[in-house]
Amino acid sequence: MDKPTLRDRLQKMVYVIIDPLVKGLIKIGFTPNTVTTIGLILNIGVAVIFIAGAEEKPRIDLSYVGWAGALILFAGLFDMLDGQVARLGNMSSVFGALYDSVLDRYSEMVMFFGICYYLVANHYFMSSIFAFIALIGSMMVSYTRARSESLGVQNKGGLMQRPERVILVGVSAVACGIASKFIGGDYKLFIKGIPFHVFETMSIFTIPITAMAVLTNITAVKRLRDAKKSLEQPSQS
Repeated sequence: MDKPTLRDRLQKMVYVIIDPLVKGLIKIGFTPNTVTTIGLILNIGVAVIFIAGAEEKPRIDLSYVGWAGALILFAGLFDMLDGQVARLGNMSSVFGALYDSVLDRYSEMVMFFGICYYLVANHYFMSSIFAFIALIGSMMVSYTRARSESLGVQNKGGLMQRPERVILVGVSAVACGIASKFIGGDYKLFIKGIPFHVFETMSIFTIPITAMAVLTNITAVKRLRDAKKSLEQPSQS
């Protein structure tokens, strides 16, 4: 048996915390598909907050970024709840697994739509490109796993799986919103000899997204290589 990873141990700790809530949801009649649907609705709310922030607030007001981040983390909780509701409530099904997977992709795409809209509307052009690349990488991380498993290859490894992506985007957005209250949304850091600023308040949100753009695609390529290695191994007779 493989030794549990740090990620596995942390996941078990989280389950211990949320299981009382899961049992409460089961008691009042929630199904896994209901929980999954709520997660999608919340992510639509995330996109609405980003769009509203882009349309209603000046560029230096990053409060909407912070509120969107908080909702991202809350919506991410439902990603964990639906699986636990299915397990503890003995409601697992093949269609439920498919429904969860499809709505997770919709949730992520809707969230990134809101992020890209906000960045483009506020003239963070390069950051919007990296956000789109991060979306591509996120989709390919999920797709390479799904396609590998359809060919009989387990392929779950690598960085930037969905929980990590949700936490990274959510925490960085919250941190950006909070920081703007203390240092201002228009803060810029200049270094002598460099004609442009090297950091601004918004960077607290956009730098992690840029890192995510790189790491998700590295993960997708790694999974592709792992699948190739497994598929090319001679079958055991």
